[in-house]
Order: sequence, then structure tokens, then C-alpha cells
Amino acid sequence: MLEQQEPAGRELLEEIAVLPAAFVPQLLELADEVRELHCGNGANVEVLYNAKKGGCSEDCNFCSQSARFATDVQAEPLSTVEGFTAAARDAHRRGAGEFCIVVAVRGPSNKLLERVCEATRAIKAEFPLTVAVSLGILREEHLSQLLAAGVDKVNHNLETSRRYFPDVCTTHTYDERWATCQLVKSYGLELCCGGIIGMGETLADRLDFLEALQVLGPQEVPINFLNPRPGTPFGDRSLVEPTEALRFVAMARLALPKALIRFAGGREVTLQGLQDLGMRSGASGLVLGSYLTTSGRSDNHDFAMLERLGFEVLA
Repeated sequence: MLEQQEPAGRELLEEIAVLPAAFVPQLLELADEVRELHCGNGANVEVLYNAKKGGCSEDCNFCSQSARFATDVQAEPLSTVEGFTAAARDAHRRGAGEFCIVVAVRGPSNKLLERVCEATRAIKAEFPLTVAVSLGILREEHLSQLLAAGVDKVNHNLETSRRYFPDVCTTHTYDERWATCQLVKSYGLELCCGGIIGMGETLADRLDFLEALQVLGPQEVPINFLNPRPGTPFGDRSLVEPTEALRFVAMARLALPKALIRFAGGREVTLQGLQDLGMRSGASGLVLGSYLTTSGRSDNHDFAMLERLGFEVLA
């Protein structure tokens, strides 16, 4: 497969999904070789900015920002433009090359979109950052404004398979998410599209999820592992086994050999002392520090890990 440089198909991924745990180390080595072949040793480091905490109308069962669940997240209003730029300044100072503005909403209101666009223009004028946004379900008029403001990338996750999605969320559909992802690509913006492992999905769901990503062809695939949040419907779920988490990162790399596979939320609680191994299982980037409502480990630990493993942090 390395010689052919072809993405892994369904049949191979099915075999990998049931490989005995004893063979997982060889799988991780292969995925790391594929990552180096297609992506080199560059590591993309991103900071997320939660620009309007809580109060979301949607019922995504993993999310503590939903207004429908009794969680410890206190709703806060949309940040000012100065708040956006201060957060971007902090991300740049910390060594991130990408800054992602996240707002927990079904989709952006006119006021919200205008604020995000104004902040993006200010950020792009001051910092050499890639600016990404995650603003829920988008329409053409949203994307035209985001593109004109200088946004580089849009995040919109599928989260899981089409079959399992209704068990994750009922207030919007998988098809709405799919349509947003296709619109993002049609406007020439980079697409960041991934999901969460460990929400109760089957192995077949994980394979369907990867196949859907192959069809979409996103430039970036963030892989999150469920960190069960008290008060949410998924709050009593168990953490993904570390071996299964590593296996899935490797599968994502083999399925999408040229994509930026970003090691994202839940990695600390899921892998604990196996963080280094996680970055050598096919990942080519990570989220630094915070995952909207949960904290990660210190920047120093992550940058030390990247240096130890021979990665070069991309500007």
C-alpha cells in the first residue's frame, strides 16, 4: 500500500478493525510511515476559541453546551471583537499556527456572522494565523460572507455514521451536516470534518464514518474521543479503550493518507501516558490546551512531546 500510495478501502479497513491487539503496534508503525510519506514531519498546532459559551438550542447528546441539559456550563454572551483578537493574540503567542472560532449554535444569526467576519478581518490584519470557524449549519449567504472576510477553513463535523447519527442528535439531521460540508467545498474554503469516537457506535459505524469522509475529502479530520460530560445523555458512557483509540487514528490515516489528521478532544483522559504513541499513530496535528468546556494538558507538555518525536511545528 505504501508503494501504491492508495487510500485503504473498506475491505482492508474491516480487517484492520478486528486485528488482534497484539498486531496494533505494527499497524501504528505503518500509519506513521504513511503520515511521513504524505505529510512529512510538520505538525499543525491549533487553538480553539469558545466565542459564546453554552445556550445552544441543539440536543447533541455529548455536548455540555446544550441548553437542554442540566450541566455545569454557564451560558455567556457572544464575545466582543476585542475578545476575539485578544484570544487570537494569545494563540499566536503560544505558538499555534491555526485559530478556530467556535460558536455553539444551530447556525449563525446575522449579528453573530457580522461579529465573526469583523473579528476575522481584524485577526488576519494583525497575525499570520490560519483562521477557521465552526458555526453550525451554514447556507450560501453565510459562506460568501465568511470567504470575503478572509476565513480560511470551516469546521463542520459529521460526528459519526449516518445510521447512528439519530442516536446522537435529533434537532437537526445528518443530511443537513452533509449539505453544509459540500457547500464549504463548493466555495473553495478548506473543509475540516471529523467526529467523536466512543459514543456507543459499532465498528460498522466507524467504518461507515470513514467511508463518508473519503467521499467528502476534507483537508482536515479532527478525531475526538468521548470525554463523558456530567448532565448530558452520554455522561455515563465509558472511555474508549486506549488500544481502540490508537487503532482508529491509524485507520483514519490509512483511509485518508493526505489529510491533516488532528489529535483532538478527549486524548488526555483516553490515552493518559500514551500521548507520544498517539502522535506516532498517524496524526499530523493537535489541538492545544482546551476543548471548549474541558481542559487539556499544558502547552509545555505538548510542545516537548512534538520536539521529542521529531515533529516540526508549522507556523
